[in-house]
Amino acid sequence: MPALLARTALFSCAVALFAPPVLAQVVPAEPVAPIEAPSPADAPPIEVQVVLQLVVDAKGNVESVVATSRAPADAPAFFFIDIQPDQLAGFAALVHATPGARFDQVPMMRGRITRLNGVPVEDAEVAPGAQWALRSDRGLTYAANLPQGSRLAAGAWWPSDYQGPPLVSFDEDLARGMGLKVGDTLTVNLLGHEITATIANLRSIDWERLGINFTLVFAPGTLESAPQTRLAAVYLRPAEEDSLAQAVTERFPNISAIHVREALAAVDRIIGMIGTAVRLTALVTIAAGALVLGGAVAAGHRRRVYDAVVLKVLGATRSAITRAFLIENGITGVLAAVIAGALGTIAAYFLVTWLMKMEWAFLPAPLLSTVAIAALLTAALGFAGTWRALGAKPAQFLRTE
Repeated sequence: MPALLARTALFSCAVALFAPPVLAQVVPAEPVAPIEAPSPADAPPIEVQVVLQLVVDAKGNVESVVATSRAPADAPAFFFIDIQPDQLAGFAALVHATPGARFDQVPMMRGRITRLNGVPVEDAEVAPGAQWALRSDRGLTYAANLPQGSRLAAGAWWPSDYQGPPLVSFDEDLARGMGLKVGDTLTVNLLGHEITATIANLRSIDWERLGINFTLVFAPGTLESAPQTRLAAVYLRPAEEDSLAQAVTERFPNISAIHVREALAAVDRIIGMIGTAVRLTALVTIAAGALVLGGAVAAGHRRRVYDAVVLKVLGATRSAITRAFLIENGITGVLAAVIAGALGTIAAYFLVTWLMKMEWAFLPAPLLSTVAIAALLTAALGFAGTWRALGAKPAQFLRTE
C-alpha cells in the first residue's frame, strides 16, 4: 500500500503539472480500473547500491593506508640484534668504516608482564587491543633520557642520574587498555626474577618513524646487572647496505640483520594485493548492479506500458507522460542513491574499523560521486525502460486486457 500511494502521488503530481488542460477536458464515461501496485522488480536495486558504496569506501580507506605505509625518509636500513656487549666496539668499527653510515644502539632484554597492580594478568581485565602485550615476552630496556620518537603523555621523566626504587615508563595505549595509570605498579618476569616497578610516566610513541623504541623503558639502577645484548639501528645509503650486512655477519655469525626496506617492501606487496582485491570486488559489484538494474527494467516493462496506456486514455500527451516518468525516475533514483550512500558508508565504517582493524577516514568525494552516478544511472535506465512504452498503441493493448 505505501508503494501504491507513493507511485500514484508521483504520477498525479507530474501529470497535473504538465498536462492540466488536457486532463480537465477528459471525463471518462465508465470508472477506470485502478492502477496496480508496482512489482518488486520495479523498485531500484538499493541493496546493490549499498554494497557498491561499501566497497568504494573500503577501497578508499585501503588505498589511503597503502599511500601512508611507505617507509619514512629517515628510516634505518637495518636492525642488528643479539650484539654481545664485548662485540659492540668491533661492530661500531665496521659501521664507521662504511661511508655515510651511522647507528643508534640500546641495551635489550626480554621479559614477560606477569602482574598489573599486583593482580595476575590471567585475572586482570584487559581490553582486547592490549592483550597481545601479555601473551609473550616483551623487549625491555633502560634509559636515562626520554627516547627519540616519544613524548610524555602523563607523569614526569626521571632525572638522568636517578638511583632509587624501580620505575618504568609505559606505552600510553597499552596502559589505557590494561587500566593502568601513573602511580600504578607493573611486574615483569626477567629470567625468572620478578621485578615490580612503579609507573612513573606514560609515553605516546611514534612507531611509524621506525626508530628504536620500547613499550617498557626502565629507569637507571634496575636492569644494568641483568644479562643483556645490544640492539642497533643502522642508517646508510642503499648502495652500501649489502656490503655492510655481509661484513657484520661474516665477522659476527651470532648477530642477525633485519633488512628494514625488504620488510617494508613485503608489507607493501601484501597491502597492494589487498587493494587489488578490493578493486576487483568493486568491479564485480558494479557488474552485478548493472545486471540487476537491467533485470528490473526488463521486468517492469509491461507495468510501464500499462501506465502509459492508461494515461493516454485519460488524455495525457506523449510529452506530459515523458515528463511524468522523468520526475518519477529522478525522484526515486535520488532517494535510493542517498539512502544507499548513507547505509553503505555506515556499513563501510564497521567493516574498516571492526573487521579490518584500520583507522576510518571519511571520504566525501567518493561518496558524492557514487551517489550522483547511482542516481543518474537509476533514473536513466529506469526511464530507458519506459521509452518504448510511450509508443505503445492503446487500442491494441486494451484488447488483450
